[in-house]
Amino acid sequence: MRKVRADEYAEFAAARTGHLYRSACLLTAGDTHLAEDLVQETLGRLYVRWGRVSRADNPAAYAQTVLTRTYLAHQRRRSSRERAVETFPDLPDGGGTDTPLRLTLLQALGRLPAKDRAVVVLRYWEDRSIEETAGALNASSAAVRTRSSRALGRLRELLGEDIGEYVRP
Repeated sequence: MRKVRADEYAEFAAARTGHLYRSACLLTAGDTHLAEDLVQETLGRLYVRWGRVSRADNPAAYAQTVLTRTYLAHQRRRSSRERAVETFPDLPDGGGTDTPLRLTLLQALGRLPAKDRAVVVLRYWEDRSIEETAGALNASSAAVRTRSSRALGRLRELLGEDIGEYVRP
């Protein structure tokens, strides 16, 4: 890669890594180690195709799409999956005031199927439209609407009335 393109890529990667990592954490329901792996794989794929990516209308959206597809591909590979546990092994030290809410939401997200979780993250974390989400997932708009409705209903079931206790007045 030429020096100018390499510098452009490095600048882009430095600017987007934090956002990609936060999205990956939501996709993986708080598995920070897997989130780091997904971001690294995403950035590697972007590096290989940087010539094309840099000419895209929205390289940040392209990166998010690559991250989501990388996550879904990882979920399909059953042999490489780790076993889920009921509790998080590394609990934060309590420095943040939103910790109970964050852990509750991550646990609830973790109980959603992978594609439903991807729809929730793209639609409500990334604030993408139904059509943009459908494009990122290679699905129809109707499928995205259905998955979104199903996922939100499941989250309501999982969170129930208890979620109100975590909201600050």
